[in-house]
This record gives sequence, C-alpha cells and structure tokens, in this order.
Amino acid sequence: MPTRLVLLIAAALGLLASPSAAFAWGSEGHQIVAEIARAYMTPQALARVDALLATDRSNSLTPHDMASEAVWADLYHAAGHKETAQWHFVDLEITGPDLKAACFGLPDPGPVASKGPADDCIIDKISEFARELVDPATDPDERLIALRYVLHFVGDIHQPLHAIDNHDRGGNCVLLNLGGPRSQNLHAYWDTAVVRALGPDPVATARTLIAAITPDEIRSWASGSPKDWAMESFEIARTTAYTLGSRPGCDGNQGPIDLPSGYAETARRTAAVQLEKAGVRLAVVLNGAFGA
Repeated sequence: MPTRLVLLIAAALGLLASPSAAFAWGSEGHQIVAEIARAYMTPQALARVDALLATDRSNSLTPHDMASEAVWADLYHAAGHKETAQWHFVDLEITGPDLKAACFGLPDPGPVASKGPADDCIIDKISEFARELVDPATDPDERLIALRYVLHFVGDIHQPLHAIDNHDRGGNCVLLNLGGPRSQNLHAYWDTAVVRALGPDPVATARTLIAAITPDEIRSWASGSPKDWAMESFEIARTTAYTLGSRPGCDGNQGPIDLPSGYAETARRTAAVQLEKAGVRLAVVLNGAFGA
C-alpha cells in the first residue's frame, strides 16, 4: 500500500475512538471489495473507470487506483467533512425497522447528489450517485465524485453493523472482551477484526474469496437494489452480530462482553460472504454505468 495512503488511513482510524465515528469495513475491507469487483467488470467498464480515476486531480487523500479510491469517502469524512457522516449507514432499529424514518424521511437530494442534505442515508446515496454515473449530462467533476462514493458505499452497506441499531450507535456502545487487556467495540470488531482474520494482504484475500464464488452465487447476488442489500445486512446483523446478549442503549453500565463460543469463526465466515457480495454488486453497478 502506498506510504501516503497508509499515513492517511492511520490518521482516519485514530478518529474511530471518537463518539461520532461511523466508518464501515477498515481500509482492507474496502480494498478487498474493489479488487473483487474488478474480477467481474467488463473490459470496457474497467478501462473507463480506470481512465476516469486517472483524471482525479482534486483528491489529495488517496492514490488514484480503484482500490485506493474505495477508501476515499472515509478519509474525506475524517478530514472534517462531517456533513457526509450520515451517508455511510442506515440506522434500522433492531426492534422495529422503519426504513423511511432511518432515511430521514427520504429527502429530495436536489440536482447534485454530493451537495445533498446531510440528513440522508446510504440507501439513498448509492442510488443517487449511481444515477449520476449513468446520466450523460452529469458534470464531469460530479461524475468523479459519484464514482468515489459508489466505490465506497456499496462496500459500506454490506457491513452488517451499518444497517442496524439497538439504540447503541450501531454497536459502537457495545464493548467486547477479546482476551487479556484487549477490548474493542462491536462495530469496530466487524469493521476490522473479522476482515483481518481473513488474511493480512487485501489483494491475496480478494483472490481467495473470488475463487470461492460460484456462478449461482453471482446470478443470485447480481439482482436487488440498495434497499434490498440494506435489509439483507440488517437481518444478518440481527441474527449473527447481535447474538451477544448486549442490552440496548449507551448508558455505559454494561461491562465488556465475552465473545460466545464460535462467534469469531461465524463472524469471519459471514464477513467473507458479505465482502464477496459487495464486490459482485459493485461490479454490477459499474458495468451498468460504464460497460455499454
């Protein structure tokens, strides 16, 4: 990984300890998703995406290859653009998911998606930016911004803790005991620990995951909308991530929770499939925009 990206990611990850942090998948996860997507993109889509990213002169946060640009939205948020924070997730309450409420009433994005209201959710933003990629009338600078966000948000929506809430900030208030002095909140555990358990090298991990994807899975995963993907992630979070017995809320009165037997392995397998789905679905979105 380029040195500049390493330093910038380290700075951004330092903000994860703050109460307002809302990252999903660490940098490794987003790079894995991008690498998987590249395996399923058409040659024309690949060439057009790479050519568009090569024109990226306004982004000083990452190098301009697809895997690096997939991390951009987190670094942009961390660099002070808090108005984009809500766009990374959809807080569907575990006891009564209300999509309209979680998406702030489904606001009108206005004529330019990147200038849309701060109170919006990831479901809307993926759709908005994907439409801009398809629309030939989109301003070239906005198309580049839309591409950066699509690269990132399709990964985000597949992180289960970014589609659910138990009045605990998507698991940020649930502290886990990982043995000895180690502890991590539930959200961060799914962001990074389960991904790093798949392997230390994002490119090698992506290759391993690509080899495990079947033609039937590709056909199945290629359908659906961002809303469908979010509800799928919500159900996975409800039945897998939230099987710890944690209480709702952020009152700070519950101590670190021990991981149940088998939880880490189930989380690792679940994360692997979610990254695979995200990569295939990102390829579908990009092929639709750039492959014709």
